Amino acid sequence: MIDGMTVVKINAITVPADSGDELAHRFAARAGAVDDREGFEGFELLKPTDDRTVWLVVTRWRDEASFQAWLHSPAFGHGHRSAAERSGGEAPPPVGTDSALWSYEIAGGSGH
Repeated sequence: MIDGMTVVKINAITVPADSGDELAHRFAARAGAVDDREGFEGFELLKPTDDRTVWLVVTRWRDEASFQAWLHSPAFGHGHRSAAERSGGEAPPPVGTDSALWSYEIAGGSGH
């Protein structure tokens, strides 16, 4: 049974070909930051296997309100700063050259 309330947020990040490993590393470094958030249902970091340079961060939320609460939480800002910034240093340059947030809801599919 698909819960029609689930919302899917996809952050499409354009990453130079030589920076993908760094993006994956940064995600691994903050893995778990969102896991205990109310309404969070899971995420995947999707790496292109063709010649595209857009990586997808796919998160699933119980509802839009849960996503908005995370977006406006102190934990969100903290999780999106680097370890260097958190210790008072300089921010590293962003890995991505562009990003876009896409919002979807699940309209069909198969159960897990």
